[in-house]
Amino acid sequence: MAANRKKNEQQYLLDAIDAFNRRIVIISPEYKILAANDTAMKDNPPDLIGRPCHEALLGRSRPCANCPAGEVMRTGKSSLRYDHWDNSKDSEETLCLFSYPIYKGDEVEALVMLDFDLPALKNMEEKRLQSNAFLRNLLNSAVDAVIASDLTGRILIFNEAAEQIVGYTVGEAMNEITIRDVYPGDGAREVMRMLMSEEYGGVGKLKGYHINGKRKDGELIPISLNASIVYDANGNKVATIGFFHDRRDEIRIQKELENTQVQLLQAEKMASLGKMAAGVAHQLNNPLSGIILYTKLVMDEYDLPEEATADLTRVLEDAERAKETVKELLEFARQTDQEMKPQDINEIISRTIFLLEDQSIFHNIKIEKSLADNLPYISGDAQQLNHVFMNIILNGADALEGKGVLSIKTWYEAQKSAVCIEIADTGSGIPDDVLPHIFEPFYTTKEQGRGTGLGLSMVYGILESHGGTIRAESKVDEGTTFHIELPGMEQTRRDEKIG
Repeated sequence: MAANRKKNEQQYLLDAIDAFNRRIVIISPEYKILAANDTAMKDNPPDLIGRPCHEALLGRSRPCANCPAGEVMRTGKSSLRYDHWDNSKDSEETLCLFSYPIYKGDEVEALVMLDFDLPALKNMEEKRLQSNAFLRNLLNSAVDAVIASDLTGRILIFNEAAEQIVGYTVGEAMNEITIRDVYPGDGAREVMRMLMSEEYGGVGKLKGYHINGKRKDGELIPISLNASIVYDANGNKVATIGFFHDRRDEIRIQKELENTQVQLLQAEKMASLGKMAAGVAHQLNNPLSGIILYTKLVMDEYDLPEEATADLTRVLEDAERAKETVKELLEFARQTDQEMKPQDINEIISRTIFLLEDQSIFHNIKIEKSLADNLPYISGDAQQLNHVFMNIILNGADALEGKGVLSIKTWYEAQKSAVCIEIADTGSGIPDDVLPHIFEPFYTTKEQGRGTGLGLSMVYGILESHGGTIRAESKVDEGTTFHIELPGMEQTRRDEKIG
C-alpha cells in the first residue's frame, strides 16, 4: 500500500508523525531503535537510532519486564500499559505505553511504541471506573430486582434485589444460569412475545405483567414485571431488561385487608342482629312462658287420654326448646353485664377442659395441651370466656364424631401484644362454601333440633366485646383450626389474683 502512495503523500505522513507531540519510536524485534519522530529525538542522545530502546531511553541494561513491546512479540497483538517508569534523572516518565506490530507477510518486522499522556488516560480510566461504580451502586440500591440478558438468554445484569428474590448469587447468575431459569416453563418466551406486541405497552415495552419467578430452590414467587427491549445505535435488538418486585407481601396485605373488610361487615351485621335479637327475644319470652305454664297446668289438672298427653308433651318440649333459643338470643345480644377482670387464659381453658373431658363424647378423643408459661393476663369476663371455649371445644368434639385429636395451644405474640389461642381438631373439616358463614347467626349444618346456629355467633360477639378476634381455617377430611387473639395486659403482675 505504501508503494502506491505518491512521494508527496509519504512526506505528509512523515511530517505528521514528526509534528505529533507524543513520542513515537519504531524498534526491531531485538528492541533496537529503527526510527523515531522529532518529539522522541528531543532531549535524547543524537545517536538514538540503532541503540536498544531500554538503554538509550531509560539507561537500562535489559528490556523492561513489563514492556508492551515484549507482549506484542509474544502474542502478535497490540498491547497497552499504564505503568510509571523512573529514568536516570529520578523523575517519572511514561515511555513505551502502547505498542503494535508492523507485519511483513506473516512475520513481525518491527514494533511501534507510542508514549501517551498517562495522567489523561488515567483520568479517563478513573472516570470510567467511577461511572461503572455509580451504575453498580445505582442498580444495587434499587428496591426492585433488575435482570438484563442478551438475546440468547445469557444474563448480563443481576442486582442485589434480584439475589434476594431469586436466590442466586451474582456469580451464579452470570455464569451458571440463563433467563429461562428465572422464568419457568415458557415464561421467558411469553415475555418476549408480549414485548414484540403492541398490546402490552407498545412494541418493546411490557408494563405491570404478573408472572411467577422461580427461585434457586424451586419455589415459585409471584412477581410484577416491567420489561423492555434494548436496541443498539442501528436499531438492532441486543438485549432485554426487566424490573420486577416480589408480590408476596402485597398479596398477603391484600388478603389481610379483605379479611378485615369481612370482619367489619360481620361486626356491623352482628350489631344489627344483636339489637333485633334482643327485641325479638323479649317479645317471645312472655308468650312462651305462658304456653309452658298452661300446658303444665292442663297436664296436671285434667285426666287426659294418653294420646292427648303425648301431644301436650310434644307442645311442652317444643315450647321449652323455643324458650332456650330465646335465652341464647339474649346472650347473643349481650344483655347480661360483663364483669371485666384480669384473667389467666390458661386457667380458664383448663377449667373448661376439666368440665368437659369426663363426658362420654370425649372418651375416645385425645386432648393435647400446649399452654405457654407466664402469659400476660387479659381483661375479660371469666364466665363468658368459659362459654367461648366450651362452645368451640364441643364443636370440635362433634366434628371428631367421638374419635381423634383435639389440640389446644396458647402463646404470646409480642409484636401484636396479643395472647393467642389455637384450638384444632382432626375432624371432617368444613367445606369451602360453608366456612365464610359459620359466624353468622342462625347458620347451622347440624340436623334439625341439634343446634340453633347461634353458638359461634355468640363466640364472635363475646370475643369482639373483649377487643379480640377469631378466624377459622379448615380442610375437608383434615380438620378445622380456630385462631383467637385477645389483647394482653402487659403491665399486669403475674401474682395478681384472678377474679
